[in-house]
Amino acid sequence: MKITLKTELGFTVLSLLMLCFLLCLQAGCATHPPNSSALHRLQGTWGGVWWVQATPGGPLVKDAGANNATITITGNSLYYYRDPDFWFETTFTLPAGTDPQQLHATIIHSSDPSPTKVISVVAAIFKIEHGTLTLALNQFDAEHPPGSFEPPKSSEEHKAMTRYELRKVQPQKKNAELLITDN
Repeated sequence: MKITLKTELGFTVLSLLMLCFLLCLQAGCATHPPNSSALHRLQGTWGGVWWVQATPGGPLVKDAGANNATITITGNSLYYYRDPDFWFETTFTLPAGTDPQQLHATIIHSSDPSPTKVISVVAAIFKIEHGTLTLALNQFDAEHPPGSFEPPKSSEEHKAMTRYELRKVQPQKKNAELLITDN
């Protein structure tokens, strides 16, 4: 069998295309954990307070109820605790390429004893600066995060914000106070 230059060139091009295809396929299938630095910095127990917009378009004020919250983050699990009657267990993702950084939490268990549990997603923005974790979310549109950490000036009800300011704490022991650390 005689191979011509044209046939040999065709095999070479085909081989190179297959190699490129396989390399591209492998690169696309490689797992690169997005935002691993942000995920690492979130790990631990955080405690602090939150503010809400009492009136849409108004300033942030301390919530009238109990104003201490604890958030414990282990891997991609987030546990939010305000009191025995208000807590959530979630899993979360950190979508890449968002500014400010977003956190999308899917509620898997909560203090709500309702037999018709609906899994819902809460989207928040966050930042960690000077040892403080700041989280912000929309009160009436929890599936869409706010665009900034400042309360919206709009009087539209769905634009009201809740903002948490938390610091690393030692894990809470039963009936013990939270100990704030300077991590």
